[in-house]
Amino acid sequence: MTFAQTYQIRNAVSIVSENKETEQYILNIRDLPQEEKPREKLAQYGPEYLTTQELLAVVLGAGTKKEEVFHMSGRILKEYGTKTIASHTDPKKLSEDLDIPLVKSCQIIACFELGKRFFSSKRGDLKIVRTPKQVYDHVSDMHDLPKEQLRGLYLDSHYRVIHEEVISIGSVDANIIHPREVFSPAIQRNASAVVLVHNHPSGIVTPSKADIEITKQLVEAGKVLGVTLLDHIVVTKDRFQSICVDYT
Repeated sequence: MTFAQTYQIRNAVSIVSENKETEQYILNIRDLPQEEKPREKLAQYGPEYLTTQELLAVVLGAGTKKEEVFHMSGRILKEYGTKTIASHTDPKKLSEDLDIPLVKSCQIIACFELGKRFFSSKRGDLKIVRTPKQVYDHVSDMHDLPKEQLRGLYLDSHYRVIHEEVISIGSVDANIIHPREVFSPAIQRNASAVVLVHNHPSGIVTPSKADIEITKQLVEAGKVLGVTLLDHIVVTKDRFQSICVDYT
């Protein structure tokens, strides 16, 4: 294993511990006072006074027979993370991943697409990630996810994150994760490199044999496609570890 302060092509890196406090709550909207219900609160005070969960509940409008809308919005944000759901573009996959009706996933994707079109970030404001620590900080919403998730950060030649995507939810398995799922977003957005990140809800930061094996396969696939797999990082609530294998 080799160690580095910043990313160099096909080098990877370190273990760091950090503490992070989180808090969460789930209520039924019907149990809230009238003035505290998301729609009424939005109408009276404006969107800046609503939490992300409340705003998503307004977008969804209503829940389903098996799940109240406030529960649904909270679960979606908890299981998928607050960042990558905004970059998701496949309503069928989102519907399957989150076990929500297709119409709900379409509402979510349409909402965020409108936001991206009207308030797209300037190129100079894009997040730069050159170290595993910067990646760990950038994916802070993954630290406490209850399910294992594989996420891709797609970078331009200046190490700026131009796209994020949830590639899979569940165990990272070479029989499930296909290179096309990892590299298709890179090709579509002309990305120069990819950093993979996945969480271990167990709290064990050590990469598994499957983690290392899939990393080897994806590095080789990236060479063929001309897209560098810079790193594959395992994150937990307060630690991270970069997978480093001698691929030469």
